[in-house]
Amino acid sequence: MNSLDTHDPSADQAHSPQGLLTIGEMARHFGVSLRALRFYEDRGLIKPLRQGLTRLYDDKTRARLSMILKGKQLGFTLTEISRMLDERQEGNETEVALALAPNQVLEQIDILERQRAEIDAALIELKETQARLAAMPAQERETSAMPAAILTNSSQRISASPFARAG
Repeated sequence: MNSLDTHDPSADQAHSPQGLLTIGEMARHFGVSLRALRFYEDRGLIKPLRQGLTRLYDDKTRARLSMILKGKQLGFTLTEISRMLDERQEGNETEVALALAPNQVLEQIDILERQRAEIDAALIELKETQARLAAMPAQERETSAMPAAILTNSSQRISASPFARAG
């Protein structure tokens, strides 16, 4: 957390209204930063109630944040998560859930499996490089340009990933 995310618990109201959480309580409950909560609010993903300058989060907003975090864990972009939440709410105003079509689930599984394959390949490459470096005499290791060359090539390959998504 940086200085923008620090939170003084004494700044929370001594007694938030029944069933409502302040921004600090919400951040602690979900293990996210205050900045993240404000960002989700700016993006229209959550809409806390206001009491003066104090943000208050009800059960529905907490459930919505839970779904946002679940969507992120599953690898969806915030744009996709927002769309899924909005589609789901159109059908049921009281339930907060991600509207996932069967093809979306299959596509996401495919994306995550390809990402895992890329990560596995990168780990193998880094472990092989580490083994080669460990086998070099110390003086040669310090003057070798091999580590920088491998990291440069790896970062170029990752940034050119065909299934990287914006959003």
